[in-house]
Amino acid sequence: MARKKQTHQKSSNQFKRPLIGLFISIILIALIGYILFALPATAFDEKSRMIVIEKDKTQKPDVLKVFDDAGILKFNSLLGIAGAPFNIWDKMKPGRYEIKKGQSIIDIVRMLKNGRLAEVKLVINRVRTRGELAKLISKQFMTDSSLVMQFLNSNDSLAALNTDTGYLFTKIIPNTYSYYSDASVKSILEKLRTESIKFWSRNNRLQKAAALEMTPEQVYILASIVDEETNYDSDKYKIASVYINRLKKQMPLQACPTIKYAMNDFTITRIYEKYLNNPSPYNTYRVKGLPPGPICTPSPKTIDIVLDAPKTDYIYFVAKSDFSGFHHFSNNYEEHNSKAREYQKKLDEYMLKKAAEKR
Repeated sequence: MARKKQTHQKSSNQFKRPLIGLFISIILIALIGYILFALPATAFDEKSRMIVIEKDKTQKPDVLKVFDDAGILKFNSLLGIAGAPFNIWDKMKPGRYEIKKGQSIIDIVRMLKNGRLAEVKLVINRVRTRGELAKLISKQFMTDSSLVMQFLNSNDSLAALNTDTGYLFTKIIPNTYSYYSDASVKSILEKLRTESIKFWSRNNRLQKAAALEMTPEQVYILASIVDEETNYDSDKYKIASVYINRLKKQMPLQACPTIKYAMNDFTITRIYEKYLNNPSPYNTYRVKGLPPGPICTPSPKTIDIVLDAPKTDYIYFVAKSDFSGFHHFSNNYEEHNSKAREYQKKLDEYMLKKAAEKR
């Protein structure tokens, strides 16, 4: 009986061991599954963090170093372990990725494997030169500013967008645009051009431009000058009417902002006589008509102001002597000259006072 009992216990123990092993295995698998699939893996409190995977750094050690340097994950090694079965290291897409707070390791691995790049917001406000635009693009996208500049300076490259270096900015309506971080310069500009076409197709803008006997590009160029003249919308309407009247009378625009553009110095606060001899085609004191391109990217509102400019008989305007930022408008040179002298006198007094204060 004792021998039978021992045999029974032995076989029972042999049966229990696999069950215990199986149970432990199930627990371990469940734990690993929880860690990989459900446990928040991020180690930051912000809503999200951005990481950038460079073109020549998509292999496992380089990627793990990017995460480690950024302090993104609680356990950096788990990304290496979980990424292996998915073979993500050979298929890694360079670019900018957004890691959101609370993401699991598997969520991050899948994002990297599928190359789900973060959206990039390209915010365009007032841009004056192609150099400024190149810096703006290279700052947000994975491309060097010199390469962007090469594209922007090439009429051959821009021909595919139905534009050239002079008219490039006329295809850009200031706004916020969404892209992926690996977007090419061409695709960035293509989207801007598409949105520009949509802008002009709305609110009777094309019809209004035609009524002014101007093309959309000409309206844009004029708006760029008006936008640089003042920040006050009430004055913008009148300034637009002045320039439209000058164009109709075939008078030189004599727009001071174009001198600053011609001099490539936007810090100039006072236009001296010597500046007016600049041979640039953007010097509207010497060259009649509109300049060969816009001097900035004007706001959509300023474009509409030009399109809706009131009919006036104003030919001249000058800043008011109270330095309020507003202007005095007139239809004859005598009145304008009187107001201009008044302004110059006040400005001279102000400059002398400032110089005295520095002594």
